[in-house]
Amino acid sequence: MDTLTRMRGFIDVVEAEGFSAAARKIGRSKALLSKYVRELEDELGALLLNRTTRQFSLTEAGHTYYRRATEIVREIDSLADDVRESSTDVRGRIKLSAPRTFADAPIGQSLIDFAKAHPDIVLEIHLDDRFVDLVEEGFDLAIRISRLENSSLIARRLAPFSVRICASPELIATHGTPSRPQDLARLPCIIDTNGRWLSNWPFLGDDGETISVSVSGPLEVNSPLATRAAALAGLGYAVLPDFIAAPAIERGELVPVLDNRIVPGGGIFAVYPHRRYLPAKVRVFVDFLVQWFKQREQR
Repeated sequence: MDTLTRMRGFIDVVEAEGFSAAARKIGRSKALLSKYVRELEDELGALLLNRTTRQFSLTEAGHTYYRRATEIVREIDSLADDVRESSTDVRGRIKLSAPRTFADAPIGQSLIDFAKAHPDIVLEIHLDDRFVDLVEEGFDLAIRISRLENSSLIARRLAPFSVRICASPELIATHGTPSRPQDLARLPCIIDTNGRWLSNWPFLGDDGETISVSVSGPLEVNSPLATRAAALAGLGYAVLPDFIAAPAIERGELVPVLDNRIVPGGGIFAVYPHRRYLPAKVRVFVDFLVQWFKQREQR
């Protein structure tokens, strides 16, 4: 048995957070995975996992080994992908992090369409609204809806992104249309606690500089979809991602306001770590998303 096999077994156990879960995931026995890790520790002369009857934790040496081993295995897999890239036989597993908002919205169909178009690639999607550490947590890439500031990642823009301030026609008839962002401070607003702004909403001020308006209202919830439902019910003004708000706006169920005061510059990005070899499967996936969004904009 070679070190690479033991290394892969160790990574599987860490990422599945247990021997039993890893065994179910990769189709090997718990005893075999335990043997891999034990032999790896013997080979290294260091304890990688602190084991108890119900759980384990990584030792300091285990954290270091996992981080470096993940990079090594990815480089090996990337090299193999590059060799195969000249053929159409692109296969393997892509571990993707994406916001729940992305997957739940109509643009989440892009992931389904990719899986249908590439049945030899397993798309392992982890929906999480936090910004995961791609290298530390073993992700191939992530979808991020934001203004990117981390220069340690390679980012490819998939589509523009902005937010809309919306309310139901009934609420606007009752409370009036805000003419300036500051008007929202005295109007009922719905707070999406999953967003980065919480109750301090950014706008362009009269001089073009960014200002912050403190808002409040009858509902705070950590979901753009629940925020939209509350806006549709007439509970208040809401900040919504444009791709979440668009269908209701088109049907006249929500009315956008203050569009000329929205801070510009956001986007939907595919991001991945700097690597010497970008796996062909990842390149195929990103190229697919770029083309999918381009076709969507042309409709």
